[in-house]
Amino acid sequence: MKTVTNFRVTLRSAKAAVRVFMVSALCLSALLASGCKKKEKAAAPPPQTVIATEVVAKDTPITFEYVSQTESSHEVNIFSRVTGFLEKRVYTEGSFVKAGQVLFLMDKKPFQVQVDGYAAALERSKAAMETARLNFERTKPLTAKNALSQKDLDDATGAYESSVAAVAQAKAQLDNTKLNLSYCTITSPVDGITSDALQKDGTYINTENSKLTTVAVLNPIWVNFSVSENEMKKYRDEVASGKIIRPKNDNYDIEIVLVDGSIFPHSGRITFAAPSFNEKTGTFLLRASVANPKGILRPNQYVRARMKGAIRPNAITIPQRAVQQGAKGHFVWVVNKESKAEARPVVVGDLIGNDWFITQGLRPGERVVVDGGMTLRPDIVVTVKPPEAPAESGPGKAAEPKPTPAKKAD
Repeated sequence: MKTVTNFRVTLRSAKAAVRVFMVSALCLSALLASGCKKKEKAAAPPPQTVIATEVVAKDTPITFEYVSQTESSHEVNIFSRVTGFLEKRVYTEGSFVKAGQVLFLMDKKPFQVQVDGYAAALERSKAAMETARLNFERTKPLTAKNALSQKDLDDATGAYESSVAAVAQAKAQLDNTKLNLSYCTITSPVDGITSDALQKDGTYINTENSKLTTVAVLNPIWVNFSVSENEMKKYRDEVASGKIIRPKNDNYDIEIVLVDGSIFPHSGRITFAAPSFNEKTGTFLLRASVANPKGILRPNQYVRARMKGAIRPNAITIPQRAVQQGAKGHFVWVVNKESKAEARPVVVGDLIGNDWFITQGLRPGERVVVDGGMTLRPDIVVTVKPPEAPAESGPGKAAEPKPTPAKKAD
């Protein structure tokens, strides 16, 4: 009997222990479930902050840039016009000279001797002419009185006229020798920069070595650049379709970019266009005339020419960094009305500074992600931050804008 009683007590204890275990298991399950829900709720990512800009369509100036080479607008080869010994080089090689400035001196002595000889011959001819004139004046009235024959008058007339011609010939010879004497002083015909002297002092100058130096005009200076046939056709097609508006009277402004990237202080205008394409290069030559008062640009220097003046009407441009490259081409991230990211394929055109022209894929009023798009995924919620304003000049800096919630597009 006692054994049965103990068994019943033990059974009741076991059942109580089972109930306690089950209750504990249920509580533990509830706690675990509650913890998982809290953990799952905490794992949801917050909205990602991005910098976006609104798409605006506006008339945008466009620029075409070409590799160019400078050329002197007037390059003069300096030759000796007489033969003789080169006495002295007067100018400094590579220096700027003015029109009329002396460059070289030839030996004048032989030419001065010729001038003196022809001057004496001229005086002799004048004396002979005076004698012939007096004889003619005496013969003419005597012939009228039949004191002298007609033959005497004809001889006197012929002698006088011959003496007049001799004087003219002597004068022409004297003028020629004076001209040759003047050629011994060789001057620059233009303002420009000189090259090196090709002949040294004391050299005998003749027709074979008569070139002495070169003077190149630097103001204005020419800038030559070439446009390919494909570029020219594309430009004309876009003008015809209204995608580009040319400047009035085709007055393009030519801006010069130097080798260090700085902008030359003077711009120019196109003054010459080749009448035909170059069959060897397939390009079309254009020439701009640019003011160069300080002589900074030199002939045969390589620069870049930017042709400005044309406008692309109602153009859409976005920063270059907003455009990404995918397996199917270019795309951008657009923030839709629900403030979610949306990948949008786009067709890009030409570059304008740091921006792309977008020809297809975007509409005015849409918001395009500029920064923060590398980690975006489709349909992720974003918070839009406007682009930072440029810092103001001076010691103070513009305050950074605070993030603002995304607004629905109109």
